Amino acid sequence: MKIDLGDLSAFVAVARAGGFREAARATDGSASGLSDAVRRLETRLGVRLLNRTTRSVVPTEAGASLLARLDPVLNEVEHALDVVNGFRNTPTGTLRLNVPLSACRLVLPSIVPRFLAAYPEIRLEVTAEENFVDVLAAGCDAGIRYEERLEQDMVAVPIGPRVQRMAAAASPDYLQRRGVPGHPRELLAHTCMRARFPSGAAVQWQFEREGDVVRIDPSGPLLVEIGGAVDLAVDAAIGGLGIVYLFEDWLRPHLERGTLVPVLESWWPRFPGPYLYYPGRRLLPAPLRAFVDFIRDDAAATSAVPGTGPDRAAAAGTTG
Repeated sequence: MKIDLGDLSAFVAVARAGGFREAARATDGSASGLSDAVRRLETRLGVRLLNRTTRSVVPTEAGASLLARLDPVLNEVEHALDVVNGFRNTPTGTLRLNVPLSACRLVLPSIVPRFLAAYPEIRLEVTAEENFVDVLAAGCDAGIRYEERLEQDMVAVPIGPRVQRMAAAASPDYLQRRGVPGHPRELLAHTCMRARFPSGAAVQWQFEREGDVVRIDPSGPLLVEIGGAVDLAVDAAIGGLGIVYLFEDWLRPHLERGTLVPVLESWWPRFPGPYLYYPGRRLLPAPLRAFVDFIRDDAAATSAVPGTGPDRAAAAGTTG
């Protein structure tokens, strides 16, 4: 049975993206063209591969089985074509990253403009979400996460600041009205901006000083999900509603302007910076290889400048 490879690729793109429009955006194609390709494939195979509704497109049992077999095959095809890409003077192609919102705000802005300027023929696609995902199953080449959320079979390369801190802060007006807490446990008597992970688990506030670790679950009238709603908690704190607990770098502009004031700064906990992670395979797609080399060279150049090196060394390599 002769099957067009383009039709197979169209099916995989739609199944991965969960819709024809989404797949069209990811592939620079058209939704109608992808729909025609999937219909041709279904006609040729004599079986429905995708269940289509007005709200979603999901693989049938036959489609899921085909997708499971096609994914590794098409990945090998992409790798084979990428060997040719390696002979180009300038790498080309698409690099897809899955990252947390904090990386979009605090890590990538200082890297992406320079990387894309250095590699003008690479297209970068970034998906920001807080859940830990299988980057390959999500159709991505690599992700950015913190060490405790890395899988054991992944290659991890340090990216961004090597040491970060969590910070608590409030507006001057709030602290004047309610007083300045002198110990983390005093936060239980204060109004706090709470956050939860997409899983529903609440974010616990942790503080540390001279080996003394204090974890608390404060209360307050506002609860936001980690992601796009975090800025609402920051704005509420600036407006005098209560105390917010977030990445120090996220709050720094407000601390420098004085719209927020540090709270319990001597207790702010430090933790290792994030990592770029990807499956441990020998042949990397040219765009990913270029990105890995870029951040490694960037880290080396930064460390070579006096006073700008990382606070804590983090070696690249496989985790576990």
